[in-house]
Amino acid sequence: MPYKQVLPPLTIKGKHIPVPIVQGGMGIGVSLSPLASAVAVEGGLGIVSSACLDLLTSRRLQKELTTYQAVREELSIAKDKGGVVGINIMVAIARHYEDSVRAAIDAGVDVIISGGGLPLALPTIKDPGATALVPIVSSARALELICRKWERHGYRPDAAVLEGPLAGGHLGFKFEEISLEENKLENLLPPVKETAAKYGNFPVIVAGGIFTREDILSFLHLGADGVQMGTRFLVTEESSASMRYKQAVLDASKEDIIVSRKPGSPCGLPFRILRKAPMFLSAQQGLRKPRCDKGYVQLKDKSGSYLCRATSSSRDYFCICNGLLSSAGYNMESEEPLYTVGTNGYRVDRTLTVKDLMNELTGSSAHP
Repeated sequence: MPYKQVLPPLTIKGKHIPVPIVQGGMGIGVSLSPLASAVAVEGGLGIVSSACLDLLTSRRLQKELTTYQAVREELSIAKDKGGVVGINIMVAIARHYEDSVRAAIDAGVDVIISGGGLPLALPTIKDPGATALVPIVSSARALELICRKWERHGYRPDAAVLEGPLAGGHLGFKFEEISLEENKLENLLPPVKETAAKYGNFPVIVAGGIFTREDILSFLHLGADGVQMGTRFLVTEESSASMRYKQAVLDASKEDIIVSRKPGSPCGLPFRILRKAPMFLSAQQGLRKPRCDKGYVQLKDKSGSYLCRATSSSRDYFCICNGLLSSAGYNMESEEPLYTVGTNGYRVDRTLTVKDLMNELTGSSAHP
């Protein structure tokens, strides 16, 4: 029986994580200190999402904080009860990226996980000291590129997260690549493990579509050192997603979970969502006026100016910042929410505490 097998610990840059489960950094506003702390206390790696932390933390404290101040504040709370705590910082949030990295290192965070683009410059921003630097990749080719780039600065990844096409939110694949056999997580893992071995044999954590304890054991058997799970933690009591968001996931069918193409994310990356999310429906029907008043996901144009594609056409792009902020309860009165979830979100049938979920995943619930 699988419950008889004890999950092995995970070690990243000397940090002992008793349970090889990394809680996904779900932004905006889902993975905050309550969730990260609860996971860390239960022996996993708890993750705070840095996305829009300045707005979220400023509102909670009723005073204006910079990104740097907000990251330090949120991590301080997340680390207060012990355990191993990390932060997810998206490359795509370019204007806040470096401040988030500096603040996290200064706060003594255990792990920085960075994706939403290739974190090629991550080791150059600030000496990480004891903080582990962990890129998110979707292929061995991407990991090879990162390793070569980082080596020029005298650094190698302390681990890597390999995210397959079944994950929620932004995906590191083209639309036509999502369903290819070669891009199944179990097929992506061996070459990524080979690349990791080539550059120091650092741990590889797999993500995307992992739902049960049996899934965890299966990927550990295939050679993964740990797993990252977002959707299972989304509908927990400690998650900071709004009650409407959690209920939408509980009510979702398999057909309700889609990869949006048009309208899509202003980042240009495929984005897995609930198709019944109010903002997606409004954008799809042309009822929403083009708008971007937060400015987090801005890309440089040919002239070097920053812009957000959500300002050009609401039929082509939804406003991801406002939509996700609303789904975390930030601006629900003035904005429609946008709900993202992993491909197995329809299998979530109840709200659990983090403790109960971790007991289920580790097999502890089988032993009174």
